[in-house]
Amino acid sequence: MRITEEHTKVLIVGAGPSGLMMAAQLLRYGVQPLIIDNKQGPTSHSNALGVQARSLEIYRQMGVSDKVVQNGKQAQGLTFTENSKQAASISLANAGKGQTLFPYVLLYQQYKNERLLLDYLTHHACPVYWETSLITLKQNPGYAYAALKNAEGEYHVKCDWVIGADGAHSTVRKQLNIPFKGDTYPHHFYLVDAELDAPFLDGDYVQLYLSKTGFSGFFPMPEKDCYRIIGSLPAEFENKEDIKIDDVLPLLDKVIGQPVRVVKNNWFTTYKLHHRMAEHFRDHRCFLVGDAAHIHSPVGGQGMNTGLQDAYNLAWKLAGVVTGNIHETILNSYEAERMPVARDLLSSTDRVFNIIMSDGWLMGLVKKWVLPAVLNYFGKNDKIKAQLFRRVSQTGISYRDSKINVHLSRSTRIKAGDRLPYLEIYDEKKQEETDLHAWCSKPGFTLIILGKFDEMLLFNIAKWITNRYTGVLNFFYLPPSGKNLDVFEAFEVSPHQEKAIIVRPDMHIGYMNDLVSIAMLDNYLVNVASVIPAKK
Repeated sequence: MRITEEHTKVLIVGAGPSGLMMAAQLLRYGVQPLIIDNKQGPTSHSNALGVQARSLEIYRQMGVSDKVVQNGKQAQGLTFTENSKQAASISLANAGKGQTLFPYVLLYQQYKNERLLLDYLTHHACPVYWETSLITLKQNPGYAYAALKNAEGEYHVKCDWVIGADGAHSTVRKQLNIPFKGDTYPHHFYLVDAELDAPFLDGDYVQLYLSKTGFSGFFPMPEKDCYRIIGSLPAEFENKEDIKIDDVLPLLDKVIGQPVRVVKNNWFTTYKLHHRMAEHFRDHRCFLVGDAAHIHSPVGGQGMNTGLQDAYNLAWKLAGVVTGNIHETILNSYEAERMPVARDLLSSTDRVFNIIMSDGWLMGLVKKWVLPAVLNYFGKNDKIKAQLFRRVSQTGISYRDSKINVHLSRSTRIKAGDRLPYLEIYDEKKQEETDLHAWCSKPGFTLIILGKFDEMLLFNIAKWITNRYTGVLNFFYLPPSGKNLDVFEAFEVSPHQEKAIIVRPDMHIGYMNDLVSIAMLDNYLVNVASVIPAKK
């Protein structure tokens, strides 16, 4: 497909989940990006498998979460079997009850995520230019210059901004000479996506197997009798070429202690794992998201979801700059907020992965006696299970230390920088049941005030928004009532007190104050969140 643009506001290199999410989020704000990928089209392989609650919340804000849930499968739990004996079991059903509308891990393959997002782009008339490569990338004051190439020709495009979403071997990152520090794990692995005849498999639980001969895991897919199998390859396979599925099935049978019959093999591959992170996520007018910025082991199903979160965090800021609603200084917060998340993720997945793969005698004792006991304890302790869910689901990620958040409240449980909690509410104005996340479904910031106020203050707030922040700031008022006591309690507000909350477009709290003051609200938006008010 021929590219006609000679100038684009945003060039996105890479049409995997992170790049597609970046494009979709920009489109929500009316920004039309140019998105390219050197592949022939979207992946046909399952790749990443788990969609976490925080990603489902993004999909809900986009109006597509129902499609995801209907075509996915909830993981009901996890079992751990050692030397053919089940050592531990954890139920994950509603592990995050009360924390989110999606209190589970959803098994929903990467290719489905990509097609969902591609449908969103198509609906908004935004094409993906497949089989199109970035050849060179240069930066100049005020813009970047990209040379692109596909079968139809070569193109020279002036770009206001460039997003590198082009994976672990990112051309954007290499063109920018950003170091990608880390290492490669020494172990070799195999991956099978197949329809199986294996009566011992539950179909709803992730089943992990560990023995002296290796490690394997079975992950149920939404389709009947279909599973993702991952396993470690023994040392004798180190230099073996052309490994096929028939080579690993005997190994798999030894690990689990019984035969597995493959009815239909959909995908088989071998691979090594890496743990690396870019030294910077931004270089002037260029940004890195997803695997272009960080890669790690698949422990916990965090990789694709973290890339989606990268795009979600950056898109509203970049869109605000492109549309002239937010000052360019807001872009400094992307790297400041997302690099600590990636660093923590690499550290935690690295620790867990090394425990699983270690073959030392001490770690052997840990896996035999300590690990099952810990897993069983977690399974029986709802409080710990809820804490674990917050981490795995990514709903617990907070930006409290970010410079674009301000906390002026006595509240200690919920603070500025935290994800807005999922709380069901009764909308007194519309006389209907809803929730705080639904109130934040429109693009832009959302002002929520709690307390009892006279009509004049509400009128003045509405007038202030109309005069200065139309289309940028949405407004909701929640008065005290018997049906909303839980919301007031969560934010530590008595019925006779008041609270002002400004929720960022990514549903993290940007501002919280125990006083509803238009002057202070305005000061936060202009001087902290870098919003550019309308000219009077």
